[in-house]
Amino acid sequence: MPNPPISPPPQLLLLSSPPHSNRCSSTALRPSPPPLVEALDMLSSLKSHEEGDQEHHRHSNPLHPNPQHDLISPSAPVRQLLVSCAELVHHGDLPAARHTASLLLATASPYGDSTDRLVHQFARALSLRVDPLFPSVDAASPEALQSSYLSFNQITPFLRFAHLTANQAILEAVDGHRQVHILDFDTSHGLQWPPLLQAISERSDPNNPPSIRITGTGSNLDVLRRTGDRLQTFADSLGLRFEFQPLLFPSTISDPGSSTTTTDFTSSSLRLHPGEILTVNCVLFLHNLLQDGSGSDGSRDLRAFLQAVRAMNPAVVTVAEREANHNAPIFLQRFMEALDYYTAVFESLEATLPPTSRERAAVEQVWLGREIEDVVAREGEGRRERHERFDRWETLMRGAGFTNLPLSPFALSQARLLLRLHYPSEGYQLDTVRDSFFLGWQNKPLFSVSSWH
Repeated sequence: MPNPPISPPPQLLLLSSPPHSNRCSSTALRPSPPPLVEALDMLSSLKSHEEGDQEHHRHSNPLHPNPQHDLISPSAPVRQLLVSCAELVHHGDLPAARHTASLLLATASPYGDSTDRLVHQFARALSLRVDPLFPSVDAASPEALQSSYLSFNQITPFLRFAHLTANQAILEAVDGHRQVHILDFDTSHGLQWPPLLQAISERSDPNNPPSIRITGTGSNLDVLRRTGDRLQTFADSLGLRFEFQPLLFPSTISDPGSSTTTTDFTSSSLRLHPGEILTVNCVLFLHNLLQDGSGSDGSRDLRAFLQAVRAMNPAVVTVAEREANHNAPIFLQRFMEALDYYTAVFESLEATLPPTSRERAAVEQVWLGREIEDVVAREGEGRRERHERFDRWETLMRGAGFTNLPLSPFALSQARLLLRLHYPSEGYQLDTVRDSFFLGWQNKPLFSVSSWH
């Protein structure tokens, strides 16, 4: 590292707001950070909160920990009926499965307690699997998808935990360098980057700021350009020399309409400048590169992608993924794993937010509903949410020639501060395993973050 050993690693600001409030606040590990009004304005410009009355829906008692189980599962009768429906699908009894799914939809309200809401989303996914004409969450408008994504970022700690931890690893890797290039896969709305730009700005000489370049990838060029414009405006307000390069990447690695391969993308499309230090960010991205029929485990193209990234010799590669196995080829196995995983996610939302939360409803019905639909209702090349556990990513990274770069104590303290300040529920748990961080709910790991070089 460029800094002498006696200097502490750079620290990121926590740019976040409590899930119960529309007000934003900024908190830093360092004393008295400057206002982050520009960053907050950038984030708030993406989403406007609608005012108005909301229909009152029934709601059961709040979540209470069960001392006999790691997780609180859906009540036995409803859960068993849901599992029975999945078993009917698995055995090909589609008429009976269709009837059972309709019973579940009529019984479980999307506005009830966490059990009702979870069962409703899984029943919708099963209904779509047995009836292709059933309405799909994929039919939601781009505005609804964007709104649910931004709500997911606000009301749960998972995305912020991943962004904050990855940013800290990047900040420490580039500390002292004058030219920084961040290759960000699946940039979307760029919510990860304002806190990092702020942190770099605060450590820089205002009369001689460093040059920051972000190459942001995605499948929608208009979204990338708008993201670049917002980041440029924010970087200008900080006095940073900044450039954003949008770069199209196929929506799936097997997209028949695209001639771009992972190797072509990384070797020819990326503009590398002499003297730049390169970092690569893969937050909730690598699982999209897994597929069916590309080798015994579906990882041929992903392995080629990682080897191409390794050939660029980045200073750090940050990886964040859901801690779940939603890539099993057997439907029933995948269904049960997804049911267990999203039970924990829905229960964390139950404990964190009030029963009438519009944001929670949007997250569960649109953003999480879309994920559940993909895992449960889709098959073959139609599936994108091929989540794997950390063990798999560790094997793939090491197989491509990377070694684990331990996340720092400063990153751990910031993640703990994020939870304590904005998500104080006792159910969230942060653990360190093999130099990587795991955030979960009630002893159930849900997200992992690691860094490599």
